[in-house]
Amino acid sequence: METFFQQVINGLVLGSMYALVALGYTMVYGIINLINFAHGEILMIGALTAWTVITFLGGSGMPGWLLMATGLVCAIVVCCVVNFSVEKIAYRPLRNAPRLAPLITAMGMSLLLQTLAMVIWKPNPKPFPQLLPVEPINLGGPVISVTQVVILATTCVLLAGLMFLVNKTKLGRAMRATAENPRVAALMGVKPDFVISATFVIGAALAAVAGLMWAANYGTAQHSMGFMPGLKAFTAAVLGGIGNLAGAMVGGVLLGLIEAIGAGYLGQLTGGVLGSHYADIFAFVALILVLTLRPSGLLGERVADRA
Repeated sequence: METFFQQVINGLVLGSMYALVALGYTMVYGIINLINFAHGEILMIGALTAWTVITFLGGSGMPGWLLMATGLVCAIVVCCVVNFSVEKIAYRPLRNAPRLAPLITAMGMSLLLQTLAMVIWKPNPKPFPQLLPVEPINLGGPVISVTQVVILATTCVLLAGLMFLVNKTKLGRAMRATAENPRVAALMGVKPDFVISATFVIGAALAAVAGLMWAANYGTAQHSMGFMPGLKAFTAAVLGGIGNLAGAMVGGVLLGLIEAIGAGYLGQLTGGVLGSHYADIFAFVALILVLTLRPSGLLGERVADRA
């Protein structure tokens, strides 16, 4: 049971990072029906920007938590600027184009951002400094690090803040109205271009936080680190119900738990044939099963076909 509870902790940490990135996917899709495949690269840019700032200020004598906070603020600013520029340059001109055009453009932006990051930061992995206490907290068998506690607490605060913003603020009402019908929302005084840009900026801020979390938890950052978390986060968004904020959260946490628990028991289940590095099998098998039984996702709405 100790292994099980340890993997549950690891799964919650992993799932919370997936959830933050999945929210960016699901918000953009919910408003303009676009899968922003460059979103994983925003996570990567956030991690590498934070690494650059933390490395630059490393000899200043600042405490670790302040270094991390400074790196996070800089990462959020850079990621918001990049994602805002991507939306304005690459996606806005194609807003009324056939769906295949923005999809291909999103893939192209993903490769472009990854290549630019490789040019700027070089392809070699960057060791991310350990800024918080490394002594693990013993929970009576399972252990959790201070970094993981901070990740879980930060994720809970951000998710609560996002739900408040979407459900209780003027911008949130404008986002929901634009998602329902952009033309009617514009007639009611909402500015769809502003709302869409704000959605990209909010998603970028969440991805920047997830990027710093990912680098701090795994101790490394590099130009290609955003591909797999981005793919998994998209899977989580689809699993929970693409376009549904609560679904993205549930899908991210569930995917993290499935992957972590699967990694803990995969060797035993297969008699040692498959190791923990094959844990992706569980995540995508779960996705296939859910989409087979409920194509709209776990919390997605069933939409009746019009006669």
